[in-house]
Amino acid sequence: MKAKTFAHGIHPPELKNLTENKAIQPMPPPDKVMIPLLQHFGKPAASLVQKGDEVLMGQKIGEGQGLFSASVHSSVSGKVLSVDPFNHPGGTPVPAVTIANNGEDNAVPDKKKMKDPFSFSPDEIREKVKEAGVVGLGGAAFPTVVKLSPPKDKPIDTVIINGCECEPLLTSDYRLMLEFPEDILKGAELARIATGAERIIVGIEDNKKKAFALFQEKIQDYTGDVVLLKTKYPEGAEKNLIQATLHREVPRGGLPFDVGIVVQNVGTAKAIWDAVSNGKPLIERAITVSGRSIAEPQNLLVRIGTPFQSVIEFCGGLKDGNILVMGGPMMGIAQWSPDVPVIKGTSGILAWDSPEPGIEQPCIRCGRCIEHCPMVLVPTQLAKYIKFDKLEEAEHWGILDCVECGSCQYICPSKIPLVHWMRLGKNRVMSVKQKKSA
Repeated sequence: MKAKTFAHGIHPPELKNLTENKAIQPMPPPDKVMIPLLQHFGKPAASLVQKGDEVLMGQKIGEGQGLFSASVHSSVSGKVLSVDPFNHPGGTPVPAVTIANNGEDNAVPDKKKMKDPFSFSPDEIREKVKEAGVVGLGGAAFPTVVKLSPPKDKPIDTVIINGCECEPLLTSDYRLMLEFPEDILKGAELARIATGAERIIVGIEDNKKKAFALFQEKIQDYTGDVVLLKTKYPEGAEKNLIQATLHREVPRGGLPFDVGIVVQNVGTAKAIWDAVSNGKPLIERAITVSGRSIAEPQNLLVRIGTPFQSVIEFCGGLKDGNILVMGGPMMGIAQWSPDVPVIKGTSGILAWDSPEPGIEQPCIRCGRCIEHCPMVLVPTQLAKYIKFDKLEEAEHWGILDCVECGSCQYICPSKIPLVHWMRLGKNRVMSVKQKKSA
């Protein structure tokens, strides 16, 4: 079968051999968890507990505020030690609930036996997903209930399940596909019912042949297909994935809704199934712990709120080095402390020895950043506009279409920090737009 793909992109070393053959192992919960009330795109959840409260595993401790928010739940049973700002892997302290684990995992009592999950109405599916606090587990942490609620004037015909995992080193999604294919497809079917879509498409890169063959077999019980994609970065970015699988182009400033598509990560699909089939809230997730400085790279099932330090120690500690990243090496966020907690958007914890810093040189106008940009932008020109505060020009040239994938910076021979300028520019443009609309 010929593998499909999109134009442009890059081919960084995959480095998945460190963990791709290692099954997901449950990590024992730590003595104390720090659960941020902001683990998603949108507003922080409002705390439902206070210092001294006793909580159960799975108990809702933060209520989502409005459409763009998500509820959070306790990942252990125990006593609330504080509800105060705490270090967040995103870089800014946010309100968090710190809980001392009593080691008993006393859970919220099971509700009455549920009916067949596939008999639920779209509204019932969405409500259960919302109640469970499910967000996108690919890294963006967008509230899943919003994706399952397309506008009435934008009919959805296809749900795409993203099984690309195109970032180097990360393999937890691959392991989920090998170990829980039925749960992923059941979650995809629930997403199809909720959105009113006609079919499911599972996109898998061709460096995951075992997963592709397995899903080709399992998809026979569903209305859908499995598409083989070329191994290329960023094949898993929503707009690139849609272009590769269906040759549809999301308009500038638009969303997948605009072309009849909803995209869900494989981990999110499994979380949808868990939420609807047995009411399980999102209190744990699969992550990859890898990199040259990790003594024993592994794929783990980790409770939300577990400190990075505890995860690293469970994997044998660090051999050397001081670079710690949450997520993948291309779009991940560098960490200044290992005391930050695992959150819903933590797809991986990576560590490696510190390389010699690159020295920025003047742009030589080679055009490589343009040649490889998956969004067909002109990164160096955008960087100049932002550097000299020409925000209108930057918006006109498409700064808001940048997905911050890092392809331009990776390929730049002059070591220009292009992603820095893209992020700064997007923030400045959005800030101006919000002030004008206020």
